[in-house]
Amino acid sequence: MVTRTVEFAPQEFYHVYNRGTDKRIIFESPEDYQRFLSLLYLANSTKSVSIKDIKKTHKNIYEFERGENLVAVGAYCLMPNHFHLLLTPLAEQGISKFMSKLMTGYSMYFNKKYERTGGLFESRFKAKHSDSDEYLKYLFSYIHLNPVKLFKSNESDDTYFDMTKKIYNDVCLYPYSSLMAYINHEYLSSRILNQEHFPRYFSTATDVKSELLDWISFGTEFPRSDLGNSR
Repeated sequence: MVTRTVEFAPQEFYHVYNRGTDKRIIFESPEDYQRFLSLLYLANSTKSVSIKDIKKTHKNIYEFERGENLVAVGAYCLMPNHFHLLLTPLAEQGISKFMSKLMTGYSMYFNKKYERTGGLFESRFKAKHSDSDEYLKYLFSYIHLNPVKLFKSNESDDTYFDMTKKIYNDVCLYPYSSLMAYINHEYLSSRILNQEHFPRYFSTATDVKSELLDWISFGTEFPRSDLGNSR
């Protein structure tokens, strides 16, 4: 049994992440990504909820009133074989309860859909405490710039400025991260987030763009992955 070294304290912030067992793909289709996003919203509740039942009464699951939240979600990014979340607990053992509901719910969905058995994820989820403003701001950029590794450019003659602009546009358009919700607060899945529980480092789209462009300007030196070589 793995003993967790991080203890989750109220009003503290944590980078929570996990990947598929043997680095396997955990999102095989757009439907899989959407299921996980739905669970990010619905599992964040002290209630026991069923997506199947909710879909009978709600055309849009983000309109379902969840009641008391277990955690506040500050950022997220889903990649083909792993995911990243920025969380702070709102209830006792909120992070552990939320992650159990999230990972169990998605594993059951995935195994049934693809007719497989056994654990889907590598292990219990991993977590790192963000103990400073500097690190918390870093995590915002790190999580939202993860999709950069999915984008390849064949335009070897692009100028440095053009490439920087292209990378920024690509990560902004990536549909499975919370970045668009920071740029456009009317974005549907912005309801997954609880931004009021996090420092407002980036209160406008201009602030977000400036911060990410600062990271992108380092060229290939993007924020390092805590998952190692996860592709």
